[in-house]
Amino acid sequence: MTLADALRLALGQGLDALDAQLLLLGALGRPHQRAWLRAHDTDALPLSAEQAFAALCQRRLTGEPVAYLLGRKEFFGLDLVVDARVLVPRPDTETLVEWALELHGPQPLKVVDLGTGSGAIALALQQARPAWQVWAVDASAQALAVAQLNAQRLGLPIRLHQGNWLEGVEVAEGRFDLIVSNPPYIAEGDVHLPALAHEPQSALISGADGLDDIRRITVQAIEQLAPGGWLLLEHGHEQAGAVQSLLSQAGMVSVQSRADLAGTARCSGGQLPCAGS
Repeated sequence: MTLADALRLALGQGLDALDAQLLLLGALGRPHQRAWLRAHDTDALPLSAEQAFAALCQRRLTGEPVAYLLGRKEFFGLDLVVDARVLVPRPDTETLVEWALELHGPQPLKVVDLGTGSGAIALALQQARPAWQVWAVDASAQALAVAQLNAQRLGLPIRLHQGNWLEGVEVAEGRFDLIVSNPPYIAEGDVHLPALAHEPQSALISGADGLDDIRRITVQAIEQLAPGGWLLLEHGHEQAGAVQSLLSQAGMVSVQSRADLAGTARCSGGQLPCAGS
C-alpha cells in the first residue's frame, strides 16, 4: 500500500482530506510535513505506520479531535501539547490575543489569563511581550499540568495559579492592567455539545444561557483591574450584545466587540474608568 492508497482509503471511510493527511503524517512521525507527503505519495507505507494510521482514523471517525490524536496543536505560532485534559485551542481565540497586543505595547504590565487550559493565550502573550508579567489561572489541576508542560517546553515564564477565576489570585504592588479569558460560554443543552463530547465539559458549559461564568468574571474583574485596565472576553457567535450589556452595566467604558476572520463578533471587552473620570 502506498501513501496515496492509504489516503484514498481514509477518504472512502468518510474522513476529511486534511484530517487524513495530518493523521498519516502523525503515523509516519513526520508532523507538519504536508509538502513532503505530496512529494512522496507513491512511497510504500510501512506496516507499522499502516496499523497506526488505521487506528487513528477509527478514533477520528468517532469524533475525537485530531489535536488529541496527535498530541499537538499550533496556536499563534506556538506548538502546544494538548490532550483530553484541556480544550483544543481554536483559531478564533487568536482574535483575543491580537486585540490584547493591540491595546498594549512592550511596557511592563500585569496580565492574567483566566481559564488558561493548555496555556495558549497566556503563552502567546508572554512570547509576544517578554516584559509582561503573565498569570495563568485555571480551576483544574489537570489543565494546569498541561499549561506548565507547555511553558517549560517553550521556556516562557508564566505564573500558574489554581483557582476559580480571580479568587485567590494575588498581585504585588497594585492590580491587573489586563484581564483576558476564553471562559465556558455554551448553554446547557446546546445542540453543538454532542460534537464536543470528547472535550472537557466543565470548560464548555456555563448555565442556562451560557453566560454564568462571564457574569462572575465581570464582577470579579471590577475589583481586580487597575484604573484604565481592560477586560477582554471570548464568547459565542450570538452573545456579543449580551456580553456588551453586562460590561456596560458593571460600569465599564469603551465597550466594544471584535470579529474573527469569518467576520463574526467573537470577543467583547471594556475598560475600567480611570480615576476621576
